[in-house]
Amino acid sequence: MVKFERFILENGLRVLVHEDDTTPMAVLNILYDVGARDENPEQTGFAHLFEHLMFGGSINIPSYDEPLQRVGGENNAFTSNDMTNYYLTLPTSNLETAFWLESDRMLSLAFSEKSLEVQKNVVCEEFKQRYLNQPYGDVWLKLRPLVYQKHPYRWATIGKELSHIENAKIEDVKAFFKKHYNPQNAIMVVGGAVKLDQVKALAEKWFGPIPSGEKYVRNLPQEPVQNQEITEIVKADVPLNAIYKAFKMPGRMEAGYPAIDLISDILSQGKSSRLYQNLVQQNPVFSDIKAYNYGSLDTGMFVVEGRLSPEVKPEEADELIWKELESLKSEPVLPEELIKVKNKYESVKQFEEMSLLDKAMNLAYYELLGEANLVNTEINNYLKVSVADIQHYANALFSREKSTTLFYLAN
Repeated sequence: MVKFERFILENGLRVLVHEDDTTPMAVLNILYDVGARDENPEQTGFAHLFEHLMFGGSINIPSYDEPLQRVGGENNAFTSNDMTNYYLTLPTSNLETAFWLESDRMLSLAFSEKSLEVQKNVVCEEFKQRYLNQPYGDVWLKLRPLVYQKHPYRWATIGKELSHIENAKIEDVKAFFKKHYNPQNAIMVVGGAVKLDQVKALAEKWFGPIPSGEKYVRNLPQEPVQNQEITEIVKADVPLNAIYKAFKMPGRMEAGYPAIDLISDILSQGKSSRLYQNLVQQNPVFSDIKAYNYGSLDTGMFVVEGRLSPEVKPEEADELIWKELESLKSEPVLPEELIKVKNKYESVKQFEEMSLLDKAMNLAYYELLGEANLVNTEINNYLKVSVADIQHYANALFSREKSTTLFYLAN
């Protein structure tokens, strides 16, 4: 059970406080409700670029890392299609340093041509190394626009193409910051050896004076229902043939999400899972195969991804994947199979509650979803999934006319 208190500043900043006196440390996590889905289709990669720019110093604090390291702190961040999250940990005795650092870059990030150029180069190098010059690296640059026709999930967080970052102008970057990086578009979680009154006082002192900014109203295009199978073949210099099979699925807060999440575990969690047992262990069609989903807030993507064993024909391997999916549709899973993946889910959740940082991140995430207390109650949605639910959602999800398959073949 994660206990927390919530208050909202006059400028709209939501603040959640988790008191935990079992540790001498504190964590400050700020989630900005902006991700790659909020980008201009002609200027993609900006949310991720900002993750880098935010560490380039603010007007009153030229170096973000230096003062934090001096007080024994650490920090990092990540970007997804749905959000951008910044977090730092430090001894509680130095908590005010965290408020000073985070409030200054929310209020007045230092924009300079030099800083922008440096971070653009960093992101472009990352684009080249991770997405262009690595085997299978560009798979999401190819698969996402096949799966999504309208929704901005059709590009990855790194962006559609390198030129969008290379051509980013400082006025465009400033406009993106003004639109998304303000108190009413942020959720702050403070956890650890802290007290509610102490956090309230610090939040009012450091964040209270920041103007609330204009409220960003998200209005994204709806993804149409897919009624036709999509298949594409790509050839590249890769060691093994691979198959990526995707199905659109409910968003994070929609009915069916917990059942479909458990379906991915039934298929590929651990060496006793169906895909591993049937397609790697007993009949070695694949050297590696897994099923997963992205936990997207809007229409999501369920993926089955496998690297083929040498000499296996891609079309034969594809049919064997379908055989496993059809089995879930036609035959109820064994109750003990479902209990096993539920137990695993429950143990992962309990393990997360042991980490102060995980608790802070989860509180921010669930607050973004609409209710921070889901950190304590969402497990019930998983535990009540029935054998019939698994079969029902497998039938809703796995049909050929709703599938998108990318055959990524070796030259």
